Amino acid sequence: MFSPFFPGFMILSWGDGGLRRESISGQYPLVQNMTVTEGGTANLTCRVEYNDNTSLQWSNPAQQTLFFGDKKALRDNRIELVHASWSELTISISDVTLSDEGMYTCSLFTMPVRTAKAYLTVLGVPEKPEIDGLTKPAMEGDHITLTCMTQGSKPAADLRWFRNEKEIKGAKEVNASGKTFTVRSSLQLHVDRNDDGVAYTCKVDHVALTQTPQQATEVLEVHYAPRVDIIHSLAVPQEGQYLKLECVSKGNPSPDPVKWTKDGGELPDLDRMIVEGRELTFTSLNKTDNGTYRCEAGNHLGTSSAEYVLYVYDPNAVGQHGTDHALIGGVVAVVVFVTLCLIIVLGRYLARHKGTYLTNEAKGADDAPDADTAIINAEGNHAHAEEKKEYFI
Repeated sequence: MFSPFFPGFMILSWGDGGLRRESISGQYPLVQNMTVTEGGTANLTCRVEYNDNTSLQWSNPAQQTLFFGDKKALRDNRIELVHASWSELTISISDVTLSDEGMYTCSLFTMPVRTAKAYLTVLGVPEKPEIDGLTKPAMEGDHITLTCMTQGSKPAADLRWFRNEKEIKGAKEVNASGKTFTVRSSLQLHVDRNDDGVAYTCKVDHVALTQTPQQATEVLEVHYAPRVDIIHSLAVPQEGQYLKLECVSKGNPSPDPVKWTKDGGELPDLDRMIVEGRELTFTSLNKTDNGTYRCEAGNHLGTSSAEYVLYVYDPNAVGQHGTDHALIGGVVAVVVFVTLCLIIVLGRYLARHKGTYLTNEAKGADDAPDADTAIINAEGNHAHAEEKKEYFI
């Protein structure tokens, strides 16, 4: 039953079942747990629905009183009063540190004292990651290990690797350091020329990083020996034509300049053969230009070369060869057509004579009354045929 003299209190009363408790609603403080990022501000609020002018108090995890009503009890410039009344007590803690984490207690000074507890969780912000293990430059064929590390996260952060824009998997390691965690992730690489200029990025994922994720990027520089190829401007070089040979070489450091030779020696005619950078140009081809041209390029890691065999054609011969090919093609077509026609005619001839032979064999059998007579008639026909042959001879 409710007491008219002490509203909001729990009282004891007698009933049919003996002594029982009756609680008075609204006389218990209400609080909520709070999560805040390190360096942020935490607001702790304690409310009572019904209060008979009883004071509220906030205390920290060490049971030190922070505020009793509107009276500040602990000297800490980070702790301020936000609102104080008989039904609410709200305080703020600025520049929150990891040491502020714990259970905070709101007390309502009734008889007996009623309390409610709110847990303050402080998120440790991970530091910007650092990538170690990168050698500049790396050599093609090297085995290297990239390690990304971030400290100060709480809970432990997650690290993700990206090769340019594509995510790749690394090996993660987590170590506790007091209340925070140090996280490392390693990436094993077998370096080749395709890694030159590739950006490897390590990103930090964490609940405290809601806007701009922390990340670090390193661009891999790879040195490798050159590879050489020759590109020519004409498929069938002819006398009098203009021809350009381009020496395409790719290496790091860049293999520049390149060297042109003919048949293992120097270029013979520099008036018509012009070398400009990686290009060898023939202003007007003739038969003396026939030969094997070699392009060579190198850097401190090695040398590579490519060859092009030049044969200069007579324009008239090229045209005659074209006419001969057309004539030969026409003759072949005619021969194939005639052969097909002969096969068709021969097939029809054989089919017709086979039908005549079968018909002669069957003569006499149509009018025979029985099988024996049919055989005799057939033999008679053969005899007449023989007589006919002897008569003509």
